[in-house]
Amino acid sequence: MDLAQFDLPRYLSMLPLFHDMDKDELARLAEGSKLRTFARGEDVFHIGDPCNEFHVTVSGQIKLFAVSPAGQEKIIEIVGPGNSFGEALMFTNKPYIINAQALTETLLLSVSKASLLREIEGDTRFCMRMLAGLSRRLHGLINDVQAYSLHSGVERVVGYLVRDLPEVGDQADTVQRVVLPVSKAAIASRLSMTPEYFSRVLHELEAKGLIEVDKREIRIPDPQRLNRFPLS
Repeated sequence: MDLAQFDLPRYLSMLPLFHDMDKDELARLAEGSKLRTFARGEDVFHIGDPCNEFHVTVSGQIKLFAVSPAGQEKIIEIVGPGNSFGEALMFTNKPYIINAQALTETLLLSVSKASLLREIEGDTRFCMRMLAGLSRRLHGLINDVQAYSLHSGVERVVGYLVRDLPEVGDQADTVQRVVLPVSKAAIASRLSMTPEYFSRVLHELEAKGLIEVDKREIRIPDPQRLNRFPLS
């Protein structure tokens, strides 16, 4: 991709956080933004680095992770295209408390704190949209903690597979396909389980006829039956 030809104001306008902004506001934000490409495995930032911007994954996948004193990696979140990260920490005036690394070749948009604060000061609606986005992120993290604490490994895997499938009454009975966006090991870490246990759960679901696994593609013949499985 030719970054010089990338229409940054137009891309910003398509993000939920910015889609109500006018052309002048978008132009100012674009001036305080930058685009970077990252190769697979390349670090975006480390714990302790200064946090003076927040980020949006334009294409690719970014993993947010921590490493235990024993060297064990725990993936906290996998951030795909159109999703942002780093907003909350940016406002604390503290350095990053997690690491970020590209899981695939990634194009990343970073918006500076200074340009963002300038728009917040001039538009209370923008401030409310930012708070709403942070609230959704917090709600998602709380749901994750509940799942890790209260749900079995099978329930976590099933929940991951059905989370983006159509709701009941909207093609819920048709065969669905889920393509794992990253490696099984990365997803296992995201679900707080070992890669071996994650694979074992997939094999168990496949043996029961609930899914069909072909590398990273998972075919779900009966989504409602899969969704009911942990409760049956």
